[in-house]
Amino acid sequence: MLSNSRPGVFFDLELHSDVWDKQLTFEKGKSYLIEAESGTGKSSLFSFIYGYRSDFLGNIYFDERSVNDIPFKEWDEIRKTKLSLLFQELRLFPELTAFENIELKNQLTQHKSHKEIEEMLQLLGIGDKRNTPCAKLSWGQQQRVAIIRALCQPYQFLLFDEPISHLDDKNAAIIADLVEKEAKAQNAGIIVSSIGKQLPLPYHQRFAL
Repeated sequence: MLSNSRPGVFFDLELHSDVWDKQLTFEKGKSYLIEAESGTGKSSLFSFIYGYRSDFLGNIYFDERSVNDIPFKEWDEIRKTKLSLLFQELRLFPELTAFENIELKNQLTQHKSHKEIEEMLQLLGIGDKRNTPCAKLSWGQQQRVAIIRALCQPYQFLLFDEPISHLDDKNAAIIADLVEKEAKAQNAGIIVSSIGKQLPLPYHQRFAL
């Protein structure tokens, strides 16, 4: 169990995987890589952590509380202030522009200024796509939009499910630097999944699912 001075996510899962044969603790301020083959349940794991699904055996604790005991309404606040998830399928609104997709979330959190969002768009090489509907962007460009959106809130943990599957090494390195900087500013933990292409971070631990 975790003390109040070291908030984090604690797992005791009984899944058919070498990873879940033991207890795992994810702590704030550290980064973790979950390496897996396609179809082995990594996206399901992220959904369990994020409170979207509860069909698992064993226990998941967030700040010493079983996730199954957290009321539905409280999950909204947790997702707004403590957990930020980048879905593998991104879940962008195709009819909205890159900026509108980001701003839609930022309006709820008021976490970033327009200037900061514009700077991130430029940094990730999609500043010229600001006003382009996401339906007309490549998947790699959409991934960058979704990453910026994920950073537009306070969080204790960033959950990135295959964040750079369609990006080259140069862009992956730029994203890694940005994510590491943003997480460090909030002393947040980072949990990344990969089926091959890895976000280049200095991971504290690597797990094979």
